[in-house]
Amino acid sequence: MPDGIVTHFDPEQRSFLDGHPRPDAVPLPQLEGVLSTSEADLAWAAEDFGRVVRHRPMAVMHAASRHDVAAIQRFARAHNLTVVPRAQGHSTNGQAQAPGGIVLDLNQLETIHHIADDRIVVDAGATWSKVVTAALARGATPPVLTDYLELSVGGTLSVGGLGGASHQHGAQTDNVLELEVVTSDGTLHKCSPTVDPDLFDAVRGGYGEHGVIVQATLRLIPAPTHTRTYRLRYRRLTDFLAMQRSLAVEQRFDYLEGQAKLEDDGNWTFVLEVAHFFTPPAQPDDTLLLAGLATAEIEVSDTTYWDFLNRIADDVALLRRIGPWQDPHPWNNLLVPDNAVEEIVTETLSEVDHEALGDTGLVLLYPIPRVRLRTPQLALPATPVIFLLAVLRTAPPNSPDILNRMIEHNLRAQALVTASGGTVYLRSPRTAGTTPTLL
Repeated sequence: MPDGIVTHFDPEQRSFLDGHPRPDAVPLPQLEGVLSTSEADLAWAAEDFGRVVRHRPMAVMHAASRHDVAAIQRFARAHNLTVVPRAQGHSTNGQAQAPGGIVLDLNQLETIHHIADDRIVVDAGATWSKVVTAALARGATPPVLTDYLELSVGGTLSVGGLGGASHQHGAQTDNVLELEVVTSDGTLHKCSPTVDPDLFDAVRGGYGEHGVIVQATLRLIPAPTHTRTYRLRYRRLTDFLAMQRSLAVEQRFDYLEGQAKLEDDGNWTFVLEVAHFFTPPAQPDDTLLLAGLATAEIEVSDTTYWDFLNRIADDVALLRRIGPWQDPHPWNNLLVPDNAVEEIVTETLSEVDHEALGDTGLVLLYPIPRVRLRTPQLALPATPVIFLLAVLRTAPPNSPDILNRMIEHNLRAQALVTASGGTVYLRSPRTAGTTPTLL
């Protein structure tokens, strides 16, 4: 038997055993995949993209089917073990870790089962890049996509999934037609807005706490073939926010995001990034689209729709090659009420210098009308327009002082936002209150 593959559980010692168990050990259920305690698997499951906290599980379940998901859920419930689903592990604060429990690896569940003009049925472990590739081949696209496509469907549906089209279409969780979910008793359920709607509402944005998503039916809309992107630079935060706020309500553009840019002199400028989707021979009307967005600095570029969606792939490949992708990422994602956004952004950025942002860090800032976000599990500010403020830092390796400074500032920013009626997006439900182990 390969090293690390276990077959039994010792309920008294609370440990998994290999093929030579003690007499009172309990056999594992029949599995198509494997349950592993190998050092490589435990190390993999004990870290995530954030590389800020490290919580080792007791074992890793490499699920080969939904049967495995159900079987290990039943077994874990019988023996009071926590099960946490994981695929790409792009969480940044231990959300997909299971201290002393079982990490459920869903990466093998990646099949696309069916596609039609208006929907696609996929396993939870499939990446959004795989979904988009299949959909575009049929002339369709998911309405909302995150900036990075190499995230799993189940992963983003478990947290919400926001992106540049959220001002029109809401979160990714607002564009789900049906889910198949395995609850903690090992039962497979189908749920939708009309079938078991309580479970449907609980698991969308539920961090896997109310059941493991194993399959999703996602809404599709007709896809364009091309994108024209406009980048407009503003010197004053007030002007930038006013433009974003107006465009979010007006919905002139198909894509609406923005960034705060830390210049070499330590001052901040603000880049409005908007895009119009089209299919030739139709062409964007620049005069109409840019009306009222006065600024002296405008960049315009045309790409295919796929190249626009996958625009950061080359940057990620470079970061993987030169190292920063593997560095700590103490990211901070905040949902800020409109009536306090200027004050919160100003105060938050006042504490961010080049060291506190990192060489490859960036700050996202963009609005979403609250009415577009309909997922009950998403905790939202009460204002009609909400701003996502994401301070996406990269800490240098082996620099605990700088990393701790970043974390401490994140906590101050979270306290400032929550005191103003805002919320923390991508919360840390299971590891809250635990002591991080710096990597």
